[in-house]
Amino acid sequence: MVLAVLFLVVTILCAIAVFRELKTKNFFAVGFAGISTLVFGFFSIATLLSPLF
Repeated sequence: MVLAVLFLVVTILCAIAVFRELKTKNFFAVGFAGISTLVFGFFSIATLLSPLF
């Protein structure tokens, strides 16, 4: 469960980075932060749901 919380924290930080880099119009960083948000978000949700099912 601790791993899921850590993944969730990383997901939130990546989402903040997406909006920050959109503001500075750095689209290469937006791409990497967006992909990181999707990947870590998927793993955090999957890790949270795995004990339930």
